[in-house]
Amino acid sequence: MFALYKKELAGFFSSLTGYIVIIVFLAASGVFMWIVPGQVNVLDTGYANIDTFFVLAPWVFMFLIPAITMRMLAEEVKSGTIELLMTKPISDMSIIMSKYSAALTIAVIAIVPTFIYFLSVYLLGNPVGNIDIGGTWGSYIGLFFLAAIYVSIGIFASSLSDNQIVAFILSVVLIFTLFYGIDALSLLFHGKSTEFFLQEFSINRHYLSISRGVVDTRDLIYFAGVSFVFIMFTKFKLQSKRW
Repeated sequence: MFALYKKELAGFFSSLTGYIVIIVFLAASGVFMWIVPGQVNVLDTGYANIDTFFVLAPWVFMFLIPAITMRMLAEEVKSGTIELLMTKPISDMSIIMSKYSAALTIAVIAIVPTFIYFLSVYLLGNPVGNIDIGGTWGSYIGLFFLAAIYVSIGIFASSLSDNQIVAFILSVVLIFTLFYGIDALSLLFHGKSTEFFLQEFSINRHYLSISRGVVDTRDLIYFAGVSFVFIMFTKFKLQSKRW
């Protein structure tokens, strides 16, 4: 399993694509935070926080993570190496978790450089350090769990097709539906119990909850549960190739 994990990491960073994906993420969030004028610009808001980054990140991740995961199973199926993997003494779940762990590691690698945003605002605050550290770390924890769900969805989408572009599109559609689509649908039932029920399935609702700096067990269960469900969907899809 660890050998496959290392193979996936090495494969991602062996080409310019891997570096370009991460650079685009950092550039997109940095440009909106510090350069583009308006309400999302940290300097224009006048407040010592990086809430803008945590508002933008889920939307940028919506394209970044599918770009990371789209080839992980789709390429294996297209090249026929998935059958070779299945003949090895390694379980389907080990194959999936190796790829899942590699993709999540890449997402974390993309997040780590953004700590410079936190350091910049920390130093720019008046007085220095005038920033909600607890809330910021809560937001980073929320972003990690958000990435975990996105990766599980991306891996599942990659198992549905041998075409990377199709896998990318499927992943974006699924993520958009769970992140924003359910929220939008719940508005049709404003003030009714159905609204609350639908929002319980919304990634955005749980992401915003944990981003306030309060790590609620219900949010953790949601993130872990949804990730597990999509990992199991992927497992069932792989098993179907044995039939």
